[in-house]
Amino acid sequence: MAIAPAAQPPTPVPRAAAAPRSAPSGDPHGAPPRERHSPPPAAPSTPPAAVGIALAGMAALASGMGIGRFVYTPILPAMAEGLGLASTSAGLIASANFVGYLAGALLAATPLPGARRTWFLGALAVGALSTILMGMVGTMPAFLALRCVGGVASAIVLVIGSVLVLDALAAVGRSRLAPLHFAGVGVGIVVSALVVSGLEAAGQGWRALWIGAGVAAALAVPVAVWGLPAREAAAPPVPSGGAPGGVRRGPVAALAVCHGLFGFGYIVTATFLVAVVRASPGARAFEALVWPVVGLAAALSVLLWGRLGARIGVLPLYGAACLVEAVGVAVGGFWPTPAGALLSALLLGGTFMGITALGFSAARALAPGEERRVSALITAAFGLGQIVGPVLAGWLLDRAGGFALPSGIAAGALVVGGIMALGTARAVR
Repeated sequence: MAIAPAAQPPTPVPRAAAAPRSAPSGDPHGAPPRERHSPPPAAPSTPPAAVGIALAGMAALASGMGIGRFVYTPILPAMAEGLGLASTSAGLIASANFVGYLAGALLAATPLPGARRTWFLGALAVGALSTILMGMVGTMPAFLALRCVGGVASAIVLVIGSVLVLDALAAVGRSRLAPLHFAGVGVGIVVSALVVSGLEAAGQGWRALWIGAGVAAALAVPVAVWGLPAREAAAPPVPSGGAPGGVRRGPVAALAVCHGLFGFGYIVTATFLVAVVRASPGARAFEALVWPVVGLAAALSVLLWGRLGARIGVLPLYGAACLVEAVGVAVGGFWPTPAGALLSALLLGGTFMGITALGFSAARALAPGEERRVSALITAAFGLGQIVGPVLAGWLLDRAGGFALPSGIAAGALVVGGIMALGTARAVR
């Protein structure tokens, strides 16, 4: 959530040299001129530039996150069948992406040479390329390396891209368009689901799925170049009492822990949901619907969570969303039926991007003037949770033979994170 720039005083207009006094123009006999009535001001509207910025942000997150990060989930069943991957190996490939994501988040928190926009656009291109190359290799080291590179690119797109987009929207007075930016993740998930299901219906194997998804991700690069201003917007001014003294370090640390628990809790279901549905005889017929439901719910929910956050408060809503997501994660493991799979997809998609956006909003509110550093901090904590989640879940799947135990542990982590966030919200009132 960007902080609106403070109103600037009007720029003084230089006075013209004084002209000799004469009768006012208008009536030749010196009668006062008729009063001129200005037309009433037009109602404020959203400038095209603001819409272009929001759409550029949406396309970027659709590419870097919705496809670059999450396309592995719908591709995993075909990849596991084609290569004979065990759940432990599948979890390792997922975790390699999250190791890169953590490294990218830490990198984004450091002063980088050159323009942030260049890093952002470069990360978009690298992420798409790494996705394409996944369909051209066939060894575990190559898979791990490429997913790690893709994770670095995803984090840079999310952290630096979000700061650029939110600052640019704030500069034109249209911060309310920020949910459109975050909705891009859900849009990308839907696009990836359509690409994967379409190619599978055409009889294509896992290699073509990766290449097709990477090509779709690459289409976002020219959209981002077009929509994001070449000149970076200045960061919003820090209010009186802002950073560094305005940074609330205790609540920021608590938010980072909550975000780490969130990363651990949601990623177990986000990684294995489609594979578990394919392995369930009663739910397999609904496999093609599950991932699009996640994406649609994610795209639409960001708008809802943003509005509720303005009314209820960001941190209380963050905690409540974690608790709702815990229900969805538990349902995915303990109710392996078509209804359970769709409900799990709906609750997962309807919360995980909302929690992500609320986390960024909370970070900006708790650390004015330190937005990029604190956003990178919570992203790094999120990344740590994601690294542990798939490895542990894959190991448990191979040994327990079911998804109930991993889902129960993940749901428990989300409950702890939700309760902690609600407690932090009460402490900062």
